[in-house]
Amino acid sequence: MEIRITTKMILQILQVISWVIFIGLCIEAGSYLFNAVFTMAFNPLAADYFKLTELYHYDSGFFLTQIGLGFITATLKALLFYLIVKILYDNKLDFSKPFNQSLFTFVSNLAYVTIFISIFSNWGAKYSKWLEAKGINMPEITELHLDGADIWLLMGIVLLVIAQIFKKGIELQNENELTI
Repeated sequence: MEIRITTKMILQILQVISWVIFIGLCIEAGSYLFNAVFTMAFNPLAADYFKLTELYHYDSGFFLTQIGLGFITATLKALLFYLIVKILYDNKLDFSKPFNQSLFTFVSNLAYVTIFISIFSNWGAKYSKWLEAKGINMPEITELHLDGADIWLLMGIVLLVIAQIFKKGIELQNENELTI
């Protein structure tokens, strides 16, 4: 018996995996937001969730900035997977005409969101290092989920190149249709 894995099956599996990652990233972004509000409004000990109690006691503005940068980064990551889930759910992948405007827009949006993730991850990591230089005990950037800014930037640039390839493919495909 031969098992044949079709493109449709792979896309369905990727859609399920994307949904799981999207939900996890939404929970992470929500934890940043909830933690900030709960710490500021009700219980300062909740700052320990991200190991930022010392930062909160040093300056609550610095605490909110660090949490805000983490929240923005997590929200952008969730947005990235939302875009993936949306294109898979809407079935906008047309393999008979792979170079189409919706796919170009999708790849371009992925590239820009990825570059913004890189910017905010880098900003959050540098802010954390700046706070450490002030003598505040800070957790590692991996614990704050702000690591990998260079990887996100590289991925964003690669996606921009792919988007430009799609743009040129659309132009050639349209030109070819006009000449026939």
